Amino acid sequence: MEINIDQLLTVTFTLFAVIDIVGSVPMLISYKEKMGGISATKATLVSGGLMVLFFFVGKPFLGLLGVDVKSFAVAGSIVIFILGLEMILGIEFFKAEKDAKSGTIVPIAFPLIAGSGTLTSIMSLKATFERQDKNEYIILLAILINLIIIFIVLKSLNAIERVLGKAGLMAVRKFFGVILLAIAVKIFTTNIGAFGR
Repeated sequence: MEINIDQLLTVTFTLFAVIDIVGSVPMLISYKEKMGGISATKATLVSGGLMVLFFFVGKPFLGLLGVDVKSFAVAGSIVIFILGLEMILGIEFFKAEKDAKSGTIVPIAFPLIAGSGTLTSIMSLKATFERQDKNEYIILLAILINLIIIFIVLKSLNAIERVLGKAGLMAVRKFFGVILLAIAVKIFTTNIGAFGR
Protein backbone atom coordinates (compact mmCIF):
# COMPACT_ATOMS: atom_id res chain seq x y z
CA MET A 1 0.00 0.00 0.00
CA GLU A 2 1.55 3.26 -1.16
CA ILE A 3 1.29 6.13 1.34
CA ASN A 4 1.41 9.73 0.22
CA ILE A 5 3.00 11.61 3.15
CA ASP A 6 1.53 14.98 2.11
CA GLN A 7 -1.99 13.52 1.98
CA LEU A 8 -1.45 11.78 5.33
CA LEU A 9 -0.28 15.01 7.00
CA THR A 10 -3.20 16.97 5.52
CA VAL A 11 -5.82 14.47 6.71
CA THR A 12 -4.13 14.06 10.13
CA PHE A 13 -4.08 17.81 10.79
CA THR A 14 -7.64 18.20 9.49
CA LEU A 15 -8.93 15.59 11.95
CA PHE A 16 -6.74 17.02 14.75
CA ALA A 17 -8.35 20.44 14.25
CA VAL A 18 -11.89 19.02 14.16
CA ILE A 19 -11.41 16.75 17.19
CA ASP A 20 -9.70 19.62 19.08
CA ILE A 21 -8.56 17.39 21.95
CA VAL A 22 -6.24 20.13 23.27
CA GLY A 23 -9.10 22.64 23.38
CA SER A 24 -11.22 20.07 25.23
CA VAL A 25 -8.72 19.72 28.10
CA PRO A 26 -10.54 22.10 30.53
CA MET A 27 -13.82 20.24 29.99
CA LEU A 28 -12.14 16.85 30.30
CA ILE A 29 -10.59 17.87 33.63
CA SER A 30 -13.98 19.10 34.81
CA TYR A 31 -15.66 15.79 33.90
CA LYS A 32 -12.79 13.83 35.44
CA GLU A 33 -13.47 15.58 38.76
CA LYS A 34 -17.25 15.12 38.53
CA MET A 35 -17.04 11.43 37.66
CA GLY A 36 -14.09 10.54 39.85
CA GLY A 37 -11.86 9.63 36.91
CA ILE A 38 -11.73 8.94 33.18
CA SER A 39 -10.62 5.69 31.61
CA ALA A 40 -8.18 6.92 28.93
CA THR A 41 -8.04 3.48 27.31
CA LYS A 42 -11.81 3.06 27.10
CA ALA A 43 -12.41 6.63 25.85
CA THR A 44 -9.74 6.17 23.16
CA LEU A 45 -11.04 2.74 22.06
CA VAL A 46 -14.72 3.78 21.98
CA SER A 47 -14.08 7.04 20.10
CA GLY A 48 -11.69 5.19 17.74
CA GLY A 49 -14.28 2.47 17.19
CA LEU A 50 -16.89 5.09 16.26
CA MET A 51 -14.51 6.80 13.82
CA VAL A 52 -13.61 3.51 12.10
CA LEU A 53 -17.27 2.43 12.05
CA PHE A 54 -18.29 5.67 10.34
CA PHE A 55 -15.39 5.33 7.91
CA PHE A 56 -16.75 2.01 6.67
CA VAL A 57 -20.53 2.22 7.18
CA GLY A 58 -21.34 5.84 8.12
CA LYS A 59 -23.88 6.74 5.46
CA PRO A 60 -25.59 3.30 5.25
CA PHE A 61 -25.83 3.15 9.07
CA LEU A 62 -27.48 6.57 9.36
CA GLY A 63 -29.71 5.70 6.40
CA LEU A 64 -30.83 2.51 8.19
CA LEU A 65 -31.93 4.66 11.14
CA GLY A 66 -33.71 7.06 8.80
CA VAL A 67 -31.25 9.84 9.66
CA ASP A 68 -29.30 11.81 7.07
CA VAL A 69 -25.79 13.20 7.64
CA LYS A 70 -27.01 16.79 7.99
CA SER A 71 -29.60 15.90 10.67
CA PHE A 72 -26.89 14.03 12.57
CA ALA A 73 -24.59 17.04 12.36
CA VAL A 74 -27.31 19.43 13.60
CA ALA A 75 -28.10 17.16 16.59
CA GLY A 76 -24.40 16.97 17.45
CA SER A 77 -24.06 20.75 17.18
CA ILE A 78 -26.79 21.21 19.81
CA VAL A 79 -24.94 18.94 22.26
CA ILE A 80 -21.66 20.79 21.59
CA PHE A 81 -23.47 24.12 22.14
CA ILE A 82 -24.74 22.94 25.55
CA LEU A 83 -21.23 21.76 26.50
CA GLY A 84 -19.90 25.22 25.57
CA LEU A 85 -22.54 26.91 27.74
CA GLU A 86 -21.50 24.69 30.66
CA MET A 87 -17.90 25.86 30.29
CA ILE A 88 -18.72 29.56 30.06
CA LEU A 89 -21.56 29.89 32.58
CA GLY A 90 -20.32 27.35 35.11
CA ILE A 91 -23.70 25.62 35.26
CA GLU A 92 -24.32 21.91 34.93
CA PHE A 93 -26.58 20.55 32.20
CA PHE A 94 -25.10 17.06 32.05
CA LYS A 95 -25.76 15.53 35.46
CA ALA A 96 -22.78 13.23 35.53
CA GLU A 97 -23.21 10.12 37.65
CA LYS A 98 -20.31 9.20 39.87
CA ASP A 99 -19.54 6.49 37.39
CA ALA A 100 -16.40 6.83 35.32
CA LYS A 101 -17.47 3.91 33.10
CA SER A 102 -20.66 5.46 31.69
CA GLY A 103 -19.29 9.01 31.70
CA THR A 104 -16.23 7.92 29.76
CA ILE A 105 -18.49 6.88 26.88
CA VAL A 106 -21.03 9.77 27.00
CA PRO A 107 -20.24 12.64 26.79
CA ILE A 108 -16.45 12.10 26.56
CA ALA A 109 -15.94 9.49 23.81
CA PHE A 110 -19.11 10.81 22.13
CA PRO A 111 -19.75 13.63 21.36
CA LEU A 112 -16.66 15.35 22.83
CA ILE A 113 -13.97 13.34 21.01
CA ALA A 114 -15.82 11.50 18.24
CA GLY A 115 -18.52 14.12 17.75
CA SER A 116 -20.72 14.81 14.75
CA GLY A 117 -18.07 17.15 13.30
CA THR A 118 -15.42 14.43 13.47
CA LEU A 119 -17.65 11.67 12.12
CA THR A 120 -19.08 13.73 9.27
CA SER A 121 -15.54 14.95 8.42
CA ILE A 122 -14.40 11.33 8.12
CA MET A 123 -17.31 10.51 5.80
CA SER A 124 -16.64 13.65 3.73
CA LEU A 125 -12.90 12.87 3.46
CA LYS A 126 -13.66 9.33 2.35
CA ALA A 127 -16.11 10.54 -0.30
CA THR A 128 -13.55 13.08 -1.55
CA PHE A 129 -10.78 10.45 -1.74
CA GLU A 130 -13.07 8.05 -3.62
CA ARG A 131 -13.97 10.74 -6.15
CA GLN A 132 -10.31 11.64 -6.70
CA ASP A 133 -9.23 7.97 -6.83
CA LYS A 134 -6.84 8.40 -3.87
CA ASN A 135 -5.85 5.76 -1.32
CA GLU A 136 -8.71 6.15 1.18
CA TYR A 137 -6.94 4.00 3.80
CA ILE A 138 -4.68 6.98 4.49
CA ILE A 139 -7.70 8.29 6.45
CA LEU A 140 -7.55 5.22 8.74
CA LEU A 141 -3.85 5.87 9.40
CA ALA A 142 -4.64 9.51 10.20
CA ILE A 143 -7.35 8.34 12.63
CA LEU A 144 -4.80 6.05 14.36
CA ILE A 145 -2.29 8.92 14.75
CA ASN A 146 -5.00 11.11 16.29
CA LEU A 147 -6.06 8.32 18.66
CA ILE A 148 -2.47 8.09 19.96
CA ILE A 149 -2.51 11.87 20.62
CA ILE A 150 -5.93 11.57 22.34
CA PHE A 151 -4.66 8.76 24.59
CA ILE A 152 -1.54 10.76 25.59
CA VAL A 153 -3.65 13.87 26.41
CA LEU A 154 -6.16 11.85 28.47
CA LYS A 155 -3.34 10.16 30.39
CA SER A 156 -1.68 13.56 31.05
CA LEU A 157 -4.74 15.38 32.46
CA ASN A 158 -3.38 15.44 36.02
CA ALA A 159 -0.05 16.91 34.88
CA ILE A 160 -1.80 19.51 32.69
CA GLU A 161 -4.04 20.44 35.63
CA ARG A 162 -0.99 20.98 37.88
CA VAL A 163 0.77 23.15 35.29
CA LEU A 164 -2.22 25.40 34.58
CA GLY A 165 -3.52 25.70 38.16
CA LYS A 166 -7.12 26.57 39.08
CA ALA A 167 -7.03 30.14 37.76
CA GLY A 168 -5.39 29.07 34.50
CA LEU A 169 -7.90 26.28 34.02
CA MET A 170 -10.81 28.67 34.60
CA ALA A 171 -9.50 31.12 31.99
CA VAL A 172 -8.75 28.40 29.44
CA ARG A 173 -12.13 26.75 30.11
CA LYS A 174 -14.09 29.95 29.39
CA PHE A 175 -12.01 30.73 26.30
CA PHE A 176 -12.54 27.29 24.81
CA GLY A 177 -16.20 27.41 25.82
CA VAL A 178 -16.59 30.32 23.40
CA ILE A 179 -14.67 28.36 20.75
CA LEU A 180 -17.02 25.39 21.25
CA LEU A 181 -20.07 27.66 20.87
CA ALA A 182 -18.61 29.02 17.64
CA ILE A 183 -17.96 25.50 16.31
CA ALA A 184 -21.51 24.48 17.25
CA VAL A 185 -23.02 27.51 15.50
CA LYS A 186 -20.93 26.84 12.39
CA ILE A 187 -21.97 23.17 12.22
CA PHE A 188 -25.61 24.15 12.86
CA THR A 189 -25.80 26.93 10.24
CA THR A 190 -23.92 24.87 7.65
CA ASN A 191 -26.38 21.99 7.90
CA ILE A 192 -29.72 23.56 8.93
CA GLY A 193 -30.22 25.04 5.43
CA ALA A 194 -30.81 21.54 4.04
CA PHE A 195 -34.04 21.13 6.01
CA GLY A 196 -37.30 21.70 4.18
CA ARG A 197 -35.73 21.08 0.79
